[in-house]
Amino acid sequence: MREWIDAATALVVLSNLRLLGTSRLLACVRIVAVQGILLALLPLLSHAGDLTLRVALQATASMITKGIVFPWLLTRAVRGADVRRELDPIVGYTPSLLIGGALLGVALWLGWRLPLPGSTGSQFLIAVSLYTIMVGLFMIVARRMAITQVLGYLVMENGIYTFGLAFAEKEPLLVEMGILLDVFVAVFVMGIMIYNINREFDHIDTDRLSELKG
Repeated sequence: MREWIDAATALVVLSNLRLLGTSRLLACVRIVAVQGILLALLPLLSHAGDLTLRVALQATASMITKGIVFPWLLTRAVRGADVRRELDPIVGYTPSLLIGGALLGVALWLGWRLPLPGSTGSQFLIAVSLYTIMVGLFMIVARRMAITQVLGYLVMENGIYTFGLAFAEKEPLLVEMGILLDVFVAVFVMGIMIYNINREFDHIDTDRLSELKG
């Protein structure tokens, strides 16, 4: 199963690069949904020989929330805001891809130097988790629209989730469900904020909020 795990994590890397290189918001939402499904499959692949109820519940909850619920909420927000692309990001898409490549190198370098506490993870999995966290943070600071910043938040959480897979044997189900609940509430609130910002100001460019006075 190690080959399947490495293949899934490699697809996560490609999805991160795709996120950095596209301006289409609905495409970004779908990419994050696919990324969430891939990450939800990792616990099943890691425990294929000794699958437990806890692992199955974790994977199912993660797949439903990250692969279905979050994308549905964000798709509604995108369509409600009546915007299809982010045309003027803080960092352009070509430079973003170059920075993404550099971040991947840094993540691989760090991943191969971090010791793992058990046998459930791999050095490549750790590197991909660090890379996903970096990409999420980069999207938050390098994009102007609230929707893409929310997507960056989700990508960063995906990275944290992936990093936690290396500690899967010691990670209580209650903590995992608590993390998912926190993210769900955050995305739900952000979706409402995006809708209200667009309704009041006819745009979702967070830079323009600094122009408000009084």
